[in-house]
Amino acid sequence: MARRRHKRRTHLGANNGSFNNLSAISSASRAPKTMVIRAGAGEVGSSVSQLVKDVRRMMEPGTASRLKERRSNKLRDYLTMAGPLGVSHLLLFSRSSTGNTNLRLALLPRGPTLHFRIEKYSLCKDVQKALRHPKGGEKEYLSPPLLVMNNFMSPGVENASKSGVPKHLETLATKSFQSLFPPISPQSTPLSSIRRVLLLNRELPSSEGIISGNEEHHYVLKVRHYAIATKPTGLSKGIRLMSAAERTSTEWRGKKDVPNLGNLSDVADFIVNPSAAGNGFTSGSESEVETDAEIEVMGTHRERIHKKPRNTVQEGELKNQLRATPMHKRAVRLVELGPRMTLRMIKVEEEVCGGKVMWHEYMHKSMGEVKSMETLWEARKREKAERKRVQEHNIERKSRPKTLGRLDVEGPEDDLAADDIGSESEGWNGAGFESED
Repeated sequence: MARRRHKRRTHLGANNGSFNNLSAISSASRAPKTMVIRAGAGEVGSSVSQLVKDVRRMMEPGTASRLKERRSNKLRDYLTMAGPLGVSHLLLFSRSSTGNTNLRLALLPRGPTLHFRIEKYSLCKDVQKALRHPKGGEKEYLSPPLLVMNNFMSPGVENASKSGVPKHLETLATKSFQSLFPPISPQSTPLSSIRRVLLLNRELPSSEGIISGNEEHHYVLKVRHYAIATKPTGLSKGIRLMSAAERTSTEWRGKKDVPNLGNLSDVADFIVNPSAAGNGFTSGSESEVETDAEIEVMGTHRERIHKKPRNTVQEGELKNQLRATPMHKRAVRLVELGPRMTLRMIKVEEEVCGGKVMWHEYMHKSMGEVKSMETLWEARKREKAERKRVQEHNIERKSRPKTLGRLDVEGPEDDLAADDIGSESEGWNGAGFESED
């Protein structure tokens, strides 16, 4: 009799379903998820559409990278589907009638919403054309980037200027951007999973410009996206080429893996001067990097296995040798991936793409106007709560069983009919004739 087949690849209840897999799935479900949307698809233009694709690429893996928008889609459609899908942030790109490109960052499900104007931007393809050796691959996008934020909290007095951004709104913007990506724990996060860096740099306005009242941008962010590239240091170029030829068997930069040493009498000549195998000149890029760009990393599992002694040794000595992991020095450099954006915050709203305006760059109100607006918003909230209560009452009334509703309606009529029958029965005797009394 044939053995029963057990599905192991798609069912968690199989033999290979372990607690680690379940914990990984639960942690992935708690990770923030984003949706990058073109508001008014087809009306923003080809450049903004490509910018949306690049931002989706930058936000991977916790984003809907294959989202397709339609012109008929409204904001309410995305908000309806955001809850079941576990979406925590919305990034909406749009273009105004005056030609300005705008970005709205909304936190779900209750807000707030940060409105930005994109003053400048560069696409990924433009950034890669400007680089001499661009870097690209799929491994960099398997894990979220490392978020680096600079100058998000401005120094000085809290209310230094009436047109400046208040401290509590600066804290709100900081937490909004921090919640875009899952937090990184230095103790548990493996170093190999950090392959990208997302840099957010805020340009603080000068104190002279604020005091003199000149036109300056009070909250300007510059967005940069980099890939982390490392290479071993402390070794000559010849040794690095030989080690690279050992690790891979494919072609490297259009040449064979093993350098051509046919013109040399000894391999030591190549190690001392790698350019001896070529034209005899050494480029300036072969110089060592600065010491502040060097880090120490642990050796790989493969290197630890190679360090295992071949002969028979005691168990304790073997464990000590396996525990002694080799350390390597590597130079770290950043290669820009794109896109580039310069964002200027215009206003902050209390709810998702609506609600009370908490801060505006151009409009400034007095204390009396602020109090009147708060009174107006409180009245609107009470009206909204009353409408919601009435709607819930109507839904509950309509969802009652029909039999109960019929009994409630026909109850008084049945009582009236019973009274009529009783009154008529009082005027009749048992023989069916009316008595003269």
